[in-house]
Amino acid sequence: MNTKPGTNAASQYNRMTEESIPRLIAQLSVPTILSMLVTNIYNLVDTAFVGRLGTSESAAVGIIFGFMSILQAVGFMFGQGAGSITARLLGARDDRSASRIASTGIICSVTIGLLIALIAFPLHHRIILMLGSTETMYPHAKSYLTMILLAAPFMTGGYTLNNLLRYEGKASLGMIGLMSGAILNIALDPILMFVLNMGVAGAALATATSQIISFLILLSMFLRRKTVTQLSFRNFSPRPSVIADIMTTGLPSMLRQVLNSAASILLNSSAAVYGDAAVAAMSIVGRISFFVFALALGIGQGFQPVCAFNYGAKKYARLRRAYRVTVIMSETILIVSATLTLLFSGSLISVFRDDPEVISIGTRALQLQMITILTLPFSMATEMLYQSTGHRLGASFLSSARSGLFFIPSLLLLSRLRGLAGIQEAQPLAYLLAFPLALVFIFHFMRNLPKTDTPSPETPS
Repeated sequence: MNTKPGTNAASQYNRMTEESIPRLIAQLSVPTILSMLVTNIYNLVDTAFVGRLGTSESAAVGIIFGFMSILQAVGFMFGQGAGSITARLLGARDDRSASRIASTGIICSVTIGLLIALIAFPLHHRIILMLGSTETMYPHAKSYLTMILLAAPFMTGGYTLNNLLRYEGKASLGMIGLMSGAILNIALDPILMFVLNMGVAGAALATATSQIISFLILLSMFLRRKTVTQLSFRNFSPRPSVIADIMTTGLPSMLRQVLNSAASILLNSSAAVYGDAAVAAMSIVGRISFFVFALALGIGQGFQPVCAFNYGAKKYARLRRAYRVTVIMSETILIVSATLTLLFSGSLISVFRDDPEVISIGTRALQLQMITILTLPFSMATEMLYQSTGHRLGASFLSSARSGLFFIPSLLLLSRLRGLAGIQEAQPLAYLLAFPLALVFIFHFMRNLPKTDTPSPETPS
């Protein structure tokens, strides 16, 4: 059991506003990185297991990830929206309002997740076709989607709870919940898929079960008072202004996830013209690329609570230093991981699907992405800076630019001009185009940030 809430709040405030920036970001990043690594290892293991069933099965699971991204978008919108506001309130030492925002965020997230499931069940046939399914993929995609819909409220809620913990500076507690679910998923996959002979349905059931367990573990962290913020129905605020504040602050995350999902669906549809092998290859490349970027993204997610907390506490010098440290650390890590992936790209693709056509298509796409992905840390840190400090318009524009403004048009244009080669080149081009835009935004932000700190309140509320 934690110490008394007041003491816990004071201790957390001192940690977030006084501890060495590199050490603090590292401490907050490590649990997040471990969580993402284990979660992505699960995704890769799941892909490898499903790949043993066949190319159509592998492609079917790949397209359902587009729908799962929508659930993640809802969870991240409420989690990052409520989390950003909560961290700034904790930095300003208004713990009571922070608990009100956190409670409202999680209740809204679970409710929307339930509504999505209820609406999607009768429309599953149309949804699967919209996701880019072919006739050979359809039965496998249907089995997977059904299980995911059953777990939808737990999935949106789990993403929200993890972000609330992370923004409060309790990333290690979020790690426990996420890693427990991911490890359970890895254990259940071979049992359900092969021992019980459930195939793709077994993979889906393993995912749904692990998401429910993960949600319950994350929720228990708040109910056991391991946090400064306290979740309860009593703290829920039905006021439209409060809910709108959470949603607009989290809108950049929603836009990023929805556009990524739309881009994934469009990518699958474009690749489907060239057969199931092309869909499977691009799906595998997407997962490997995200795995490579996970380390750098973890550094960025460790930066977010430091950024929001110190912005709320009006400690602007720490915020500037935190931004610089984040870019340097994430770029250094990404250079190493991207270089290794570039050198062994063909072998990595073959691990997930030992099909010569899949390997050929996937290898070129992966190599191009590894070369250009080195521009991402700067763009990522700038997006996170804007969102964590409540600059909603700038954050929303930055979040939508890479997938919406750059990737989707690039994919539409290049796929028509260069066919399959253009599909492989669209994402790398989007990475390059987003970089100069981030330069403009960070220059504007730092120029307008106050040059001196403002003394904060002496006592917590």
